[in-house]
Amino acid sequence: MEISLQLAQTMVAAAVDQAKEKFKRPICVAVCDKQGFLLAFARMEGAPLRSIAISQGKAYTAARMGVDTSAFLERLHRENIQASYFCDDKLTGLPGGVVFKDSTGAVAGAVGVSGLTSEEDAAIGAVLAAMIPKQ
Repeated sequence: MEISLQLAQTMVAAAVDQAKEKFKRPICVAVCDKQGFLLAFARMEGAPLRSIAISQGKAYTAARMGVDTSAFLERLHRENIQASYFCDDKLTGLPGGVVFKDSTGAVAGAVGVSGLTSEEDAAIGAVLAAMIPKQ
């Protein structure tokens, strides 16, 4: 399954709505395809500038590693290794990256959210993951 530009833009809008309505704070949100390349992005007014790169890194990592960034962070701790061991300087263990999988379990893309707490970032990501069609 491929994530369309239309779906990616719908997801970005949904994330922005969640940030406004539920958390009342600004975020950056990035949606990428299954290879980790950016499809759609938004930075709300007032979101930290560092959150631009962080949100994109979270989405990239979730797609490339095939797991949420919280699971990737757990692996780094469990195996006592650093993300740099994977020879990819775009990987991050910061929670808030959520992988999208299709009905077969194949990676379809990912989202990265930054600007809130790690738990809040991940909660918005989970809402977007639920938007992936289950065929």
